[in-house]
Amino acid sequence: MVPPPSAHPGIPRQRIRHARCIAELVAKARRAPRPDVVIVGYQGRLDIQIARRLFPGTPLVLDHLESVDDVADRLGQAAQAELRKVDRIEQAAIAAARLVLVDTEEHRRVLTPGHRDRAVVVPIGAAPAWFDAGRPGADPGPVSVEADFRPGEDLRVISFGLYSPVQGAPVIGAALSRLEGYPIAVTMIGRGLQAQRTRDLVGPDAPRVTWRTWVPEAELPHLVAAHDVCLGVFGTGAKALRLVPNKVFQGAAAGCAVLTSDTAPQRRLFGPAGLFVPAGDSDALADALRRLAQHPAEVARLRAATVALARERFVPEAVVAPLVERLGEIVGKRA
Repeated sequence: MVPPPSAHPGIPRQRIRHARCIAELVAKARRAPRPDVVIVGYQGRLDIQIARRLFPGTPLVLDHLESVDDVADRLGQAAQAELRKVDRIEQAAIAAARLVLVDTEEHRRVLTPGHRDRAVVVPIGAAPAWFDAGRPGADPGPVSVEADFRPGEDLRVISFGLYSPVQGAPVIGAALSRLEGYPIAVTMIGRGLQAQRTRDLVGPDAPRVTWRTWVPEAELPHLVAAHDVCLGVFGTGAKALRLVPNKVFQGAAAGCAVLTSDTAPQRRLFGPAGLFVPAGDSDALADALRRLAQHPAEVARLRAATVALARERFVPEAVVAPLVERLGEIVGKRA
């Protein structure tokens, strides 16, 4: 995949890098055998037009995980006006695709009626490293989650990701400020627009909250697996209500109980294996954490149910099954 052009096209170094990537892609495409289908990766709004010219007549698939409006929601008000100028480019990219990949049914419904029939819902899922981190040894057999969390010990809770409006990190911060006196240890990982506001809501005297701005990708699955509960998203914006974030797939694969907002796509995906609170409700989130801290058996039940669900439905071969079926229909071959 060619990296997306910079959001600030006036930066010469990034423009040069993008031009070099395009030149390299063109050279490789001319040497390669003709493909049956071309998948244009994440944020490939411009790349799909290049693919259309390089591979005329070949079916194109666009990974439309995040729309321009979704990016604007994630980056905040300051970026919205600039990003919305790209809307016509995005619509042209969708029109050029034979298939459009989205991650939830709610995202599919946002597409214009003429494009919805060409959309395929492919959940994000989790990479093998997350399952490996949460599985004792390499045995893929029956699920067995040891109840490490016992009465008198700390409930270990983790949240990771960008501090964006979608994540609703200030909701988490407000909830954490109400947990004084409870055996709950929290790890907060990430950076972003609402990081300082979240810290301010937690307050300076929170010894059970550990703040980290970054964790290397190779280390993150094992760090998450060392916790009992993984927090999802709690924002109330349009995107927050129609997505299932990668962190809940990853947390489930790593063997954590998942506590997230009660939205249609997340409840539909997790069902009884998840624990839900109303979006934006810090009081409900604090109550849920306090209850879990007092009921180790419920934590163990949720962890076992979540990891069993993840091994069945969040592994790569399961999440891409709908795409593989549609690709087989398009190219007329066994995938």
